[in-house]
Amino acid sequence: MVSFTHRDTTQDEAVWLAALEGVPALDSVLPDKPARLVLLAAHPDDETLGAGGLMAALAAGGTSIDVIVATAGEASHPDSVTHTPRQLAEVREREVREAVAVVAPQARLHLLGLPDGELAAHRDELQGALQEIAGDDTTGLWLAAPWRNDGHTDHDTAGETAAGFAAAARIPLLEYPIWLWHWGTPEDIPGTLRVAELGPSAADAKRRAMAAHHSQVRPLSDQPGDEVLLAAEVLAHFERPFEAFTVTVPLSPREVFQELYARSADPWNFEGSFYEHRKRALTLAMLPRDRFARIFEPGCSIGVLTGELARRSDSVVAMDLSRRALELAAERLNGVTGVELVEGSIPADWPDGEFDLVLISEIGYFLAPGQLQAAVQRASETLSPDGVLLLCHWRHPNEGWPLTGDDVHNAFREHSGLELLSEHVEEDFRIDVLVHPPAQSVARREGIR
Repeated sequence: MVSFTHRDTTQDEAVWLAALEGVPALDSVLPDKPARLVLLAAHPDDETLGAGGLMAALAAGGTSIDVIVATAGEASHPDSVTHTPRQLAEVREREVREAVAVVAPQARLHLLGLPDGELAAHRDELQGALQEIAGDDTTGLWLAAPWRNDGHTDHDTAGETAAGFAAAARIPLLEYPIWLWHWGTPEDIPGTLRVAELGPSAADAKRRAMAAHHSQVRPLSDQPGDEVLLAAEVLAHFERPFEAFTVTVPLSPREVFQELYARSADPWNFEGSFYEHRKRALTLAMLPRDRFARIFEPGCSIGVLTGELARRSDSVVAMDLSRRALELAAERLNGVTGVELVEGSIPADWPDGEFDLVLISEIGYFLAPGQLQAAVQRASETLSPDGVLLLCHWRHPNEGWPLTGDDVHNAFREHSGLELLSEHVEEDFRIDVLVHPPAQSVARREGIR
């Protein structure tokens, strides 16, 4: 842990400007602007110093913004003889309201009021607030937070909490250093640092927002203990024509699968695993008809199940987002008629036309919640009147992906308008078969009962 105080001599800003020349731009890794930004700050003023310009630029472009301030910063002047911690909290909360209104007038501000200097003991509350405000659908969301190695216990805790959430939700994380610029040297610049240039309007808004934090940029009074916290030479680090963030961007599903198939031609051991053989046999056994006219199988992988489906249908549209997987599937299915291999993913590349079997197996938890909702709708829309939707998914958590198999099945069961025909549930996986209502069992349809 870095040891420093605000009274230490700060690094010369000219040193930083020279060191930061040539650092890649933020838009080199995040070329598209987010629909939403959630910005987490440990204390009032962190949000402005670290990302005030980013907020101003995104707000001007229509991004929806939530600002979460974990503490009221009541411990900023522990030796003050003119302000109690409670009075300081009131002052600083007024200041942050004014500052946020300057850079992002429509932003929603959430003041958690957790103890200043003690965030490490309140991770659960911080995590819960972040989850509640970000919501389940994190499509188009960026998360910004203090750099997790900033050297201040509250900053580090906020950054670590944000990093855990961003990884689980698979969203971009932008960490803004605050105290690094005070105690650090150019050798401490992280390799993932990126810079966001500020236009004149965003830079001006940030300057005015910084000035709104009166208690931090000016002395509280002329009494001992009320000295200015952020001296001019410290503020110089935040008056740059750019802001700097360490950026973590999750791999896209396509990139994840490209890496998987680069390492193995059968990443899930479809051919050698008895578990996979058994699950595949149960999947086929639960189909309520012997033959189908047109089947859609997204996430076909190397085509092991595809070959089985082809024997029971006139045509199969088998899709995968991995080109390598499709190449392997083509080798396996050489000579098999009626199979069309398509590169793509759901819901974006859902094919046109009706299907009397849609089989979604072991891919639903790779979707973002918004994508899952769209997939539910497309499955219902493209299923023929006598069609069958079969779902098969692993039930345990998938590290790095927000959804579970149960989440996927529940979404289809609750929102597709389809009716459950049959189900198989065990500890490791489940299979659901859904049809348009009214659902009729195989025996009833064949007149056996």
